[in-house]
Amino acid sequence: MSIRNIVGWPFSVLYGSITRLRNHLFDIGYTKSFNFEVMTINVGNLSVGGTGKSPMIEYLARLLKKDFRTATLSRGYGRKTRGFQLAGPKDNALTLGDEPYQFYRKFGTEMMVAVGEERALAIPEMLQHQEDLELILLDDAFQHRYVQADLNIMLTEYDRPFFHDFILPAGRLREARKGADRADIIVVTKCPDQIQEANYRAEIQRYAPEASVFFSKIAYGRPQALENGQTGAKVYLFSGIAQPGPFEEFVGQQYEVMAHERFSDHHAYTEEELRKIAENFKASGADFILITEKDAVKLVVSTFDSWRKDLPLFYLPIEVEFLKDQMAFDALIKAAIEKKYAQ
Repeated sequence: MSIRNIVGWPFSVLYGSITRLRNHLFDIGYTKSFNFEVMTINVGNLSVGGTGKSPMIEYLARLLKKDFRTATLSRGYGRKTRGFQLAGPKDNALTLGDEPYQFYRKFGTEMMVAVGEERALAIPEMLQHQEDLELILLDDAFQHRYVQADLNIMLTEYDRPFFHDFILPAGRLREARKGADRADIIVVTKCPDQIQEANYRAEIQRYAPEASVFFSKIAYGRPQALENGQTGAKVYLFSGIAQPGPFEEFVGQQYEVMAHERFSDHHAYTEEELRKIAENFKASGADFILITEKDAVKLVVSTFDSWRKDLPLFYLPIEVEFLKDQMAFDALIKAAIEKKYAQ
């Protein structure tokens, strides 16, 4: 165990006791969960930090929006507003949060995007706005048990799996490992191309014997310009995401990374920070700036218009790619929806 594990252990025991009691009250029905007539699919995890929930939500949206009237519902972490809100053309990352605004930019013309801290109250509001809604994708609601989702998809990182982790603050888990048993599907994310699948699957099934297990990786696209400019051989990075390592590693395989400024997850950039970034970029000798897609949505606000136009600024799009069994995963999702509406 690390020093962090040892020092944090007493607090982890206390936090674990609280979450265990909370889950027990839901399990016995003392604290009520609500199931809705509309199909709900939850994408979440046991840990804090980036396991790839947003790319998975986007994968499901692309898979299902043509066949079902689909919407997304997020808490809207980091936004400056509160309460229920439907995304609209006047919104940005400050009013919706990073991920919901990213969903809106990609899918807003085809499906509803909503935010609301209390999902059990937000879903009826969504149905008031669109009575024929058939599917709601719940973003990061694995611990939000007031909504009894029809299908629970739990994500865990290949390099930081839940079964080797500890409860906060000794580790990164929001609740005990056995919480994985609530998952119908577990997707191991950010996998390398070659893995020992059988051993990994066996570890997962110690805690979730009934769950279907799949393995995926992040597929990076080509850099996309936020405004104008050209790429080159040398790149300057900055990012505000939970796990910047894979981003830097991939970019380092394609370009010479001159520097990488790291900020905290969901970081709200200030004009002064961006001015300093521009200065550092120009002094670095890099040809262009490359950021994550999640960071890009924070910068497309009018406040930063002149800053963007003065720089060769690009973002790197990402998608989920299954190592194998993608068709089986897709079929499992669609079968769950059909089962819901056959009842």
